[in-house]
Amino acid sequence: MQLVLATRNKDKIREIKHLLEDLPITILIFSDFLDFPEIDETGETLEENAILKAKGIATFTGFAALADDSGLEVDALGGAPGVYSSRFAGPGCTYDDNNRKLLQDLQGIPEDRRAAHFRTVIAIAWNAGEIETVEGRVDGIIKTQKIGQSGFGYDPVFYYPPAKKTFAEMSLAEKNSLSHRGKALMKARDLLITHFNLMKDSGKQDTSI
Repeated sequence: MQLVLATRNKDKIREIKHLLEDLPITILIFSDFLDFPEIDETGETLEENAILKAKGIATFTGFAALADDSGLEVDALGGAPGVYSSRFAGPGCTYDDNNRKLLQDLQGIPEDRRAAHFRTVIAIAWNAGEIETVEGRVDGIIKTQKIGQSGFGYDPVFYYPPAKKTFAEMSLAEKNSLSHRGKALMKARDLLITHFNLMKDSGKQDTSI
């Protein structure tokens, strides 16, 4: 029972591993393979990109592959940056570059008009032809400056009102318990448990009679 994470992003790998670490599955990453391919994100939606990556890595490795594509969608920007979230500031941009552009684009817009949400679509390719997807979403507000030192991406500017803090002010466990990626991963866990028949090993009890 082996699962390949179809990403080179070490921050994503850390979050995904944290939520799947208790499952009796061997999790493989890019460094476990020679010539691990870079799958071009040519899709027009998060779902299309997640499927492209999962299918490509499953085909390359011969193992089941899990891929995600996440996007920040800001109401005042018409849903941007959306599918272009990771490259919002241009090719080769950094997290700081993206945050700087986002704050510049929202300059002068009051907090009550800075609503946004994060979405994650996770695709699991059991093989090149059998793929399932799940989605997670969380709503929040874009702050006027970066706050917090944890997390990655847009976490320092994404404020989650129920917790009264940004994602970058949260521990990994706290963020995973309520984030878009965390919600999608919990649904992906259920797919893995069902597909690999892990009901007993995962600690869940079958209550059927």
